[in-house]
Amino acid sequence: MKYVSTRSRSQAVSFGEAALTGLAPDGGLFIPEEIPQYSPAVIQSLGTMDFRDTAVETIRPYVKDDIPSSVLEDMAASAYPFSAPLISVGDRMMLELFHGPTAAFKDFGARFMARAFSYLRRGEDRPLHILVATSGDTGGAVADGFFNIEGINVTVLYPKGRVTPLQEKQIAGLGGNISAIEVEGSFDDCQALVKAAFSDADLKKRLDLSSANSINVSRLIPQAVYYAASAGIAFAGRTNADGEATPRNESGGITISQDRRFAAAAGKPILFCVPSGNFGNLTAGLYAMKMGAPIRGFVAATNINKTVPDYLEHGIYEERQSKATLSNAMDVGAPSNFERMKTQWSYDELKKMIRGAFVTDDETRSCIDRVYKQFGYYLDPHGAVGWNAVDILSAKNDRSIDGPLAVLGTAHPAKFAETVEPITGEIPMHPALKDVMKREVLSKTIPVNLESLKAELLRYN
Repeated sequence: MKYVSTRSRSQAVSFGEAALTGLAPDGGLFIPEEIPQYSPAVIQSLGTMDFRDTAVETIRPYVKDDIPSSVLEDMAASAYPFSAPLISVGDRMMLELFHGPTAAFKDFGARFMARAFSYLRRGEDRPLHILVATSGDTGGAVADGFFNIEGINVTVLYPKGRVTPLQEKQIAGLGGNISAIEVEGSFDDCQALVKAAFSDADLKKRLDLSSANSINVSRLIPQAVYYAASAGIAFAGRTNADGEATPRNESGGITISQDRRFAAAAGKPILFCVPSGNFGNLTAGLYAMKMGAPIRGFVAATNINKTVPDYLEHGIYEERQSKATLSNAMDVGAPSNFERMKTQWSYDELKKMIRGAFVTDDETRSCIDRVYKQFGYYLDPHGAVGWNAVDILSAKNDRSIDGPLAVLGTAHPAKFAETVEPITGEIPMHPALKDVMKREVLSKTIPVNLESLKAELLRYN
């Protein structure tokens, strides 16, 4: 498998080079030359395979030239002592992606990425420096995934005042080989600084730089795994039991709905509603769909930063400044991974695969309240955006969403207690988060300025 830039397909590189480089030399993002296909036997077994086996079958064709199967199997076993339960909530399903150590979907990509980098960098004398921008959950997952990984230093940039206290402690509370920088700007400013750093000739000479955002293929590809695994389960007409961290209060409301419009049904492919910001998660879902997983399409659910829903409706892509919302990890006005989407698929193809909808903060709060009262289930603000997007399309009598449907639970609601608990009352604590709030924040603050970032990066070198 070779990888090419979204901006020029003339120079193909290996998975290892694409992963360790992060950004293509021309500023584009790396994409696979082709999307591989699951074998018929794997497709038939997706509903019964162990999650780690699905991970190996999904990732292997993308990395086989650089990572032997035996090593990949060990990586999957180490990275995923948790899985992604597909559970029933009311009239639809939730794909819970927050059962990992930082209680967010970013764990799936970051933990594989850390192990892949460690293997690909074996024998190197010069340390690798990973630079990552975060709007909330990415930074915590990358920090946790790479903490104490020998030969790798990580710097996380996050927007000042736009992450929750718990997220900040996950990002900036570890120390060691993890450095945190608070930027006096938005996530888009953080992301622009990362891209500028990768294009800076002086930095590239003095540091071995790579990225850990979803612009990096080694973080993007593993996210296809949970789509394939849950699609197989739903196609078999099943759901999973609640997991240890499932945020459900049986006394909080009714837990069974008579409406089966969106329930799992044997032989029927699933539609996923994806709370979306930088659009890496949805891009990974498209990869799983094109590999042959039984998926019929997606809903791209955004907050008022609705760049992509507007594009899907009007055919015009217009980047804009991000606006702060309750669903802060989705506050992205210029989603990087859209470059992958529009390179690999035409507008007409994207329109067939994706419906778009956006949700306001008032609607987000109302949805958290409604779902808790009806079903005793706690939604975080991002999951509430996804749930309410389905309701918006349903109210428009959009029949394209009919059939098995799952909303992605991208983060545990306890990570957003400041927003959720005034609405629902106390949230059951995620087991992995109990000690996080004891951490001290260790970060530096800089303006939106490349020279300031360079000074910090070189200080840690």
